[in-house]
Amino acid sequence: MEDEEIQEAKAPILAPEAERQEDEADATLRPSSLRDFVGQDGIKKHLDIFIAAAKKRNEPLEHVLFSGPPGLGKTTLAMILAKEMGVNLRITSGPAIEKAGDLGAILTNLEENDILFIDEIHRLHRTVEETLYSAMEDFVLDVVLGQGPAAKTVRLTLPKFTIVGATTRIGSLTAPLRDRFGVAHRLQFYEPSHLMTILKRSAKILGVNLGSEAADKLAHCSRGTPRIANRLLKRTRDLAQVMDQTELSIPVVQKTLDMLEVDHLGMDQTDRQILAIIIDVFQGGPVGVETMAAAAHEEVETLESVYEPYLMQLGMIQRTPRGRIATDAAYKHLGREQKAGQNKLI
Repeated sequence: MEDEEIQEAKAPILAPEAERQEDEADATLRPSSLRDFVGQDGIKKHLDIFIAAAKKRNEPLEHVLFSGPPGLGKTTLAMILAKEMGVNLRITSGPAIEKAGDLGAILTNLEENDILFIDEIHRLHRTVEETLYSAMEDFVLDVVLGQGPAAKTVRLTLPKFTIVGATTRIGSLTAPLRDRFGVAHRLQFYEPSHLMTILKRSAKILGVNLGSEAADKLAHCSRGTPRIANRLLKRTRDLAQVMDQTELSIPVVQKTLDMLEVDHLGMDQTDRQILAIIIDVFQGGPVGVETMAAAAHEEVETLESVYEPYLMQLGMIQRTPRGRIATDAAYKHLGREQKAGQNKLI
């Protein structure tokens, strides 16, 4: 039984399977108000004014777009907006809305001032996106009845509602869709001090004893991402329970990180593999992202949205017109000797 628990504790911290398995557990750790939401201070200040003004006018919020890497709180902020406004929240995702009829069914079931949250909104089908334009601007839905010469268009009036979109790839949004959002914010990676606050709050909810030093170590290994911080916390809790430890101490935290193959910078095995591919296989680069993804056995989108942002923040890789190159910091981190001519653009 202990082996099974330890194997689960070793699940990759960035694996999509791990995210799906823990979505329900993470819901209990989500803050329910802007007051409880830690970090992103500029965005919170803007949203606070935005919500208060909409309430005074007794109007729905303008459409809101959140962008940024996964795990920074886009879904949580959408939930908070609905709660602060006292309205219903409907949740869907871009790939789930396959045709315009699906979107019509969702929109016609909304009530006045409701919020519709569309995750990964950049993955909406083109026909669905074009149907959404008139709904967002004029709160009407054009429905085509019949086919051929006998077809006619019926315009349905929709209740006033708010679209909250979330995307990890803001550049993939079409300009007409992006321009229809009255408020747009990009979430940034979190400071370790903010992650420590989040970890201590989560530890209290989970009923575990997390010391300041242990919280600090976890925070610095969490890639600036609350979702990963909470995941590391839960894996540390699992290991402490198997070891019959009542406190999440530094040794327990370190053993958890070692099992997960997470180093002191928060880089895991895949991060180091990506750097090793650039340095060892492609002589430091430049190398195209598709070639790099194929060599690492990863999807291009996963590489660009999950791994690259953090590696770039650490200064381990750089994007150039000819591809990605490994920096001096990457060579140093992997203990590689940089040869003359490597990592240089000609």
